Amino acid sequence: MSDGSGGSGMRPIRQTIPFADALRIVREAARPLDRTVQVTLPDAAGRVLAADLVAERDVPPFDRAAMDGYAVVASDTFGAGRQDPARLRCIESVHTGMVAARRLGAGECIQIATGAPLPDGADAVVMVEETARDGAEVRVFAPVHPRQHVGRRAADIAAGQSLLHAGDLLTPSRVGSIAALGIAEVTVYDRPRVGLVSTGNEIVEPGQPLAPGQIYDINRFTLGAVVAEHGGVPVPYPITADSLPALGAAVDDIIARGADILVFSGGSSVGERDLTLDVMRRKGAVAFHGIAVKPGKPTAFGHIGQTPVLGMPGYPTSCLSNAYLLLVPFLRLVARLPPHRMRTVTVPAAHRFVSAPGRHQFYTVRIVDGTAVGAFKASGDITSMSQADGYVEIPLRTDVIEEGEPVEVALFGPGARA
Repeated sequence: MSDGSGGSGMRPIRQTIPFADALRIVREAARPLDRTVQVTLPDAAGRVLAADLVAERDVPPFDRAAMDGYAVVASDTFGAGRQDPARLRCIESVHTGMVAARRLGAGECIQIATGAPLPDGADAVVMVEETARDGAEVRVFAPVHPRQHVGRRAADIAAGQSLLHAGDLLTPSRVGSIAALGIAEVTVYDRPRVGLVSTGNEIVEPGQPLAPGQIYDINRFTLGAVVAEHGGVPVPYPITADSLPALGAAVDDIIARGADILVFSGGSSVGERDLTLDVMRRKGAVAFHGIAVKPGKPTAFGHIGQTPVLGMPGYPTSCLSNAYLLLVPFLRLVARLPPHRMRTVTVPAAHRFVSAPGRHQFYTVRIVDGTAVGAFKASGDITSMSQADGYVEIPLRTDVIEEGEPVEVALFGPGARA
């Protein structure tokens, strides 16, 4: 009998598509966000600029000393040497944030700090190491030419210069260049809001007691971490029961709240209560269900209205693996971020790796004594990922990697052993 779940028996995945096709479909469906927001500079790093930025002022806004020493008229130092120094009269001292009160004349100098504005009348700076001072008299032991040791006005940025362009990722140095112009806020593209729904009558919120047959929710937290790390805003939804009415109501609510992407975990496998597909079909369309990949075969993708939907497997390793492989490239396209490039290292296989027949496998490994050691336990074991440094990709038509054979390991992060 049906219990409102939408099915009365097991519904196997009868046909899968290659991983490359699944990735292509997901990437082609990505629509970069046009929505923009204003952010202050402390919040700008890692964001994507949404409007061209043209400099309205010079940086630096004045000629300045590039060395500690004395501002001089260069011609006053010509011919100076150790045995016959030029002798100048110091009339003032100028520090950073100050402007000289007097114009420099022939035979005069002004003590100056690095970064301070070059006084009127001066055209060079003598390094303090090339001088000696006795009261107001300064002896100069080496000549300087005009503009020597002087940082020119607008040498860094000139007014009217196109500094940054819409679509540029705001790195720390780019944020610094914006600060140099005195700009406090910039217009950036908004971050995609990713609705996260964990389904299952057996799933319990961490911190709550477990009843018999229950387990704690893992996927909402691993997915949320992935989303936050790759330019999105995770919007977690309360754990949803395995019923069409509950799932349908959750979908309507999340979309009404403005989710740009919807990600289910659980409910995409072959059981009679795996209802993500039913909801997707009733409210939208399914582009694919089932990928010839291990782990993560029961993964679905489609749309509900204009909202893209990823149906992830409930098993934590399968869910997180396909989050890296499918959600990350999709999310970064929507967020207008550059592609994520994982660091790789090539090491020998510590033992024989045997791939699942007919499946494109992503096999998690640890780097131990410079070799790749298998870390995969089972799709339901989160330590298959948490205890791994990265993964080895085993293509569809490769059945075995022999011990000692070099393998390329894609590393999960900067903390991975290599």
